[in-house]
Amino acid sequence: MQMAKRYVSRLTRQTLALVLAGGRGSRLEDLTKWRAKPAVPFGGKFRIIDFPLSNCINSGISQVGVITQYKSHSLMRHIQRGWGFLRGEMGEFVELLPAQQRIETSWYEGTANAVLQNLDIIRSHNPEYVLILAGDHVYKMDYGTMLAAHVEQEADVTVGCIEVPLEDARAFGVMSVDDKLRITEFVEKPDNPKPMPGQPGKALASMGIYVFSTKILFDELLRDQELSTLSSHDFGKDIIPSIIERLRVSAFPFRDPVNNKPAYWRDVGTIDSLWQANMELIGVSPELNLYDSEWPIWTYQEQMPPAKFVFDDDNRRGYAVDSMVAGGCIVSGAQVQRSLLFSKVIVHSFCTVEDTVIFPDVDIARNCKIRRAVIDRGCRIPEGTRIGYDAEQDAKRFYVSPKGIVLVTPEMLEQDYPHGL
Repeated sequence: MQMAKRYVSRLTRQTLALVLAGGRGSRLEDLTKWRAKPAVPFGGKFRIIDFPLSNCINSGISQVGVITQYKSHSLMRHIQRGWGFLRGEMGEFVELLPAQQRIETSWYEGTANAVLQNLDIIRSHNPEYVLILAGDHVYKMDYGTMLAAHVEQEADVTVGCIEVPLEDARAFGVMSVDDKLRITEFVEKPDNPKPMPGQPGKALASMGIYVFSTKILFDELLRDQELSTLSSHDFGKDIIPSIIERLRVSAFPFRDPVNNKPAYWRDVGTIDSLWQANMELIGVSPELNLYDSEWPIWTYQEQMPPAKFVFDDDNRRGYAVDSMVAGGCIVSGAQVQRSLLFSKVIVHSFCTVEDTVIFPDVDIARNCKIRRAVIDRGCRIPEGTRIGYDAEQDAKRFYVSPKGIVLVTPEMLEQDYPHGL
């Protein structure tokens, strides 16, 4: 066991992680109008980017670059404030890599191109392996086990994968593997996904996680660059499909180490999936355990007072049931049920909030009734507002998702967006 730990520890020390955090995240509608998708709040006190970054630190990978591009101000500020605890003199860092046109005179034009334009920085760190991660998924994963599998299988590239329902597989890269987990076919976002053998209702989907031996990564990125307009310069669309026959490309199924079942992993890329993933957290025994001291999720959060619940009159009682309430919140004579409140949310008297996710710095005035909604940061909900009770009226002012979740932003309320979005 100790030798195995030392073996994995050596591999993680030789690894540079690159977190791709520059995407638009357009399926999150107005939530990403002024922020990058990895900067979207999640889980009461975190942002989505905190999950892959925490996985790196908990896995022993302490050299991390975060590649940013689209509306990245709040994302970069969050990382500067919350991820500056690593020791630079020990070679540890979380480094921001915005689009700088270091190699080409264009902005990042795909996930592969984003890495290509930082080749000189990768070379300066001289890693043995490069771990490439998507910055917009929520999960807990020990990357050390994936690195060990990459080395033991003598792979050139290893792709993290997970089982997904066949009807959802159109949104992912779908692969086929042989009995030694070598990838034999890889199709990005296929119209007709191929099911897994013996499991007609499931497909094996890419998690957007790749381990490259560094020389292989350099060679393939430069090869892809030479294709110019013939390539979209994307790992899933171009790089991985093009190397399957030439190189050894292995799959790494992401499974729970305790029960060997598919592990928790969420693509929170739509309003419905973001709302659902947050709602799962308030269950009695959620799949994603935020209270796990052995695998903590790190983040930046202001120092603020504990949550407060006031008034205990028959018609004016402040309480929250089956909910998560962050610091700095005040529930004043209001009812909060099955909801998740981020920091500094104030719910005034005679309000009812049900099945709702409320981002930080929201003020809900008296006599409001809200259910099945996502309320963006800084909203000031006027007195007597009803949200989630009349879909037709909601759609006139707000965004209503296919599953009936109402998204409310300051702009929809004709209010200014807050500083610190």
